[in-house]
Amino acid sequence: MTSLRSTPSQTVGPYLHIGLIRDECELAVPLGTPGAVWITGRVFDGAGTAIDDAMVETWQADAPGSADDEQSGRRGFARSDTRRGQFALYTVVPGPVCDGAGGLQAPHLDMSVFARGLLHRLVTRVYFPEHADRHRADPVLVTVPPERRDTLIAVRDGAGYVFDVYLQGASETVFFDV
Repeated sequence: MTSLRSTPSQTVGPYLHIGLIRDECELAVPLGTPGAVWITGRVFDGAGTAIDDAMVETWQADAPGSADDEQSGRRGFARSDTRRGQFALYTVVPGPVCDGAGGLQAPHLDMSVFARGLLHRLVTRVYFPEHADRHRADPVLVTVPPERRDTLIAVRDGAGYVFDVYLQGASETVFFDV
């Protein structure tokens, strides 16, 4: 019997956005949705240089904390690349969701980061500063060392938020092994 070898891994990019970015894919909710905000940010490499060919995807609950609902027009998913120097996602701040053990997780977005040089996507979360009281009880956030938790919290910026992602270095964003 002939045994087959594994196909070698390949890195993501540099043209990963081709075929993945389409009109309005940066909209997790329709334009004009009450309470919707823009979340913008840059993806930085280990040298602190902004990457202009990365892509981020987010998944989330809606404002009350419920799952995707096709009937409401809420998508719960958004994707943006960094060709313009930053990503930009239009969404609502999600509500708390069940933690699977009878409690609630703090409102957050799940985010995947794709960039050249990565063999696999990186997974992180985006928490919101106005829910700091819920951060202390979030079952995922409490597993992160206290001095690193700020890498997971967006910064309020006018009517929206900024969330920069650092792939390496002193300010490295916390990533989860999922």
